[in-house]
Amino acid sequence: MASLGLRLKAAASTLRSGAASFPRRCSWEMVKRSRGFCSEPENDVPTSGIGRPLAKILKELNKKVPDSAIKTRVEDGFAMKYIPWHTVNRIMNLHAPEWSGEVRSVTYSPDGNTVTVAYRVTLYGTDAEIYRESTGTTSVNDKGYGDAVQKAEAMAFRRACARLGLGLHLYHEDAL
Repeated sequence: MASLGLRLKAAASTLRSGAASFPRRCSWEMVKRSRGFCSEPENDVPTSGIGRPLAKILKELNKKVPDSAIKTRVEDGFAMKYIPWHTVNRIMNLHAPEWSGEVRSVTYSPDGNTVTVAYRVTLYGTDAEIYRESTGTTSVNDKGYGDAVQKAEAMAFRRACARLGLGLHLYHEDAL
């Protein structure tokens, strides 16, 4: 199996030769119009994390997420803003195409009433890679769509991405 360095060199060589077709840069307006898929090029510059330093990727992820991508739910009488996991996934694909994510552990409480999932998100830039981990915990008796592990995983994924800056403004905008 080829090392990551060899695969990156091969991908960069393919990009230089013009043999690869990479997605074009999208604006937030295009993402909203097309529900996350680029339908029109903003310019003729192909984008790929292969050719981008980590600082540029992090700068994009730290931008404020448009209000149209934010949802609100009520828990215990409190309204909470959040970004659905599938929207976070699309944003990650747009700004950090070489990101990866993995479930690190699934742990049930001793009484079996809750489940906690630990999740790691890794970003790959031309100059470095970085990862952040977080956890999500939910009740196994929680009603609604999906099972407890799915809900805890989605929560942990969103939180790990927030540690990279994505949607972080939602955690402190009430304090501003």
